[in-house]
Amino acid sequence: MGKAKYGLRGAALVGVGALLLTACGGGGSDNTSSGNGSPTAGGTITFLNIANQIQHLDPQRNYTGEDLAFAGAYLNRTLVTYDYVEGQDGWTIVPDMATDTGTANKDATSWSFTLRDGVTWQDGSPVTCADIKYGVSRTFAQNIITDGPTYAISMLDVQNYDGPYDNSPDNNVSGFNKAVVCNGKTITFNLVRPVPDFNFATTLLAFSPVPKAKDTGERYDDVDWSNGPYQIEKYQKNDELVLTQNPNWDQSSDPVRTQYPDQIVMKFGLDQKVIDERLIADAGDDQTALVYGDIDPSSFATVFGSPQYESRRVDEFDPYVTYIAIDVNMVPNVKVRQAIAAGIDRTALRAAAGGDYAGDYADGLIKSNFAPWYSPTDLWDGLLGAPIPDTGNPDLAKQLLADSGEKNISLCYDYATTPAADKATTALIDSMSKIGIDLKANPINPGQYYGIVLSDNHCPLMNSGWGPDWANPSTVIPELVGGSGGFNLSRVDDPAYNKKISQALIETDQNTQIQEWHDLNVEAVKQAYVIPRFFTKTQRLYGSGIGGAYIWAPYGSWSYGDLYVK
Repeated sequence: MGKAKYGLRGAALVGVGALLLTACGGGGSDNTSSGNGSPTAGGTITFLNIANQIQHLDPQRNYTGEDLAFAGAYLNRTLVTYDYVEGQDGWTIVPDMATDTGTANKDATSWSFTLRDGVTWQDGSPVTCADIKYGVSRTFAQNIITDGPTYAISMLDVQNYDGPYDNSPDNNVSGFNKAVVCNGKTITFNLVRPVPDFNFATTLLAFSPVPKAKDTGERYDDVDWSNGPYQIEKYQKNDELVLTQNPNWDQSSDPVRTQYPDQIVMKFGLDQKVIDERLIADAGDDQTALVYGDIDPSSFATVFGSPQYESRRVDEFDPYVTYIAIDVNMVPNVKVRQAIAAGIDRTALRAAAGGDYAGDYADGLIKSNFAPWYSPTDLWDGLLGAPIPDTGNPDLAKQLLADSGEKNISLCYDYATTPAADKATTALIDSMSKIGIDLKANPINPGQYYGIVLSDNHCPLMNSGWGPDWANPSTVIPELVGGSGGFNLSRVDDPAYNKKISQALIETDQNTQIQEWHDLNVEAVKQAYVIPRFFTKTQRLYGSGIGGAYIWAPYGSWSYGDLYVK
């Protein structure tokens, strides 16, 4: 996920042979489903987006929550997926391309899935086991297939394999062929360690098929050959994405998705306030439009202050935690990082994000409604040497800076620009100026944001958001602050810390694992690898002509698979 909240998603495991899925989400919902009556076919649904593109349409590179949900509903199928159900039952996994949710061996070091009949590509050719295997192989080409999840690399029992584009003799192709085995319509994944919830990992589009003949490497971002209910007719960045019905998609082979609208359109590069104004007015074609993401906090008073919008507004907790990542190689002094945390006026950041609508103050990377995994870290209650009120503790921050021995500190801060984020960044800069740190803003277009900050061209401080990939902190801590994490913006690679992560990953006693993840969460904020901001909520608006709209729990996204034009 996706991520400022367009990062990834949600989690809770147990031991070998048993999987405990604890719902992520929250109370206080003001969401009203618009599924009035039976769904109808036809029409066009339009998504209004401030970004100038989809971050990645390549399934192996797609790793932002809203984009995963969008592409997963319309273009890319997986072996198993989440059910389209309103509320926390949406966390339930169901068979998708596979006939069931997978079969593990006794110690969960091997998982097998059998493909159902009738799954085809948009040209009518069958999706094969080899297509799935090839798609997974692309994850290993980290010099080309960037920004995506790396669970295949960390879980599969293969080393020294660099993906399908490397033709050198030392590329361990035979090792990959032993790790991923096709036997007719059955695909088997052989793992390097027990992974009792591996079937949850296969909900990610990184495990989606790709036909080798259609693969264009980096350029596959613009192609994305479909096996879902829609296909790409036009994709012009800074303009629009148009999806039309895939004539070779068969409802009988897809127990999850729908094909209600004739067309799906996404308009790029729109002004956030203009989007809000159009949806509030609810006129003409905008009656069948939705905001792609959240509305701006400046619209909250209007949207949530009048009962006339009650049937088409959303205000509820999503799976995400927002935070500021600090590159530990660019800011190696822990006292400086701690001073930044201590000096931030979090009330000003929260006000810019919409006050109570922003969510609750976060104290770590594991969300407070993520039972049974959450417990307080005491970050703001003395963990850094003294309590830090919501308005910050400039005296503590200045003392930490003095202890660091560093002076004349100048840093920059990457963030995805929106009106609310611009205001929050101004407040952050002001907080830093009060403790003697010169902070400069680096605003980036939201559609390009994570591609930039995941590259070498980034600032020491980066705004981010993350939701668990499935129900376990194993999809949070290792990914964000582990040495081999796929979303490690902080560039943390501490051998001792990595060792503790490895131990937590294989722990089969849930109570012990809960404590291990808690300790790692505490250490992450004590070392100020990250500075947590909010346990967030999402506020959205859609047109009166849209049916089937609700927040889909696994991604905190729209319920793309259920949307229709009334």
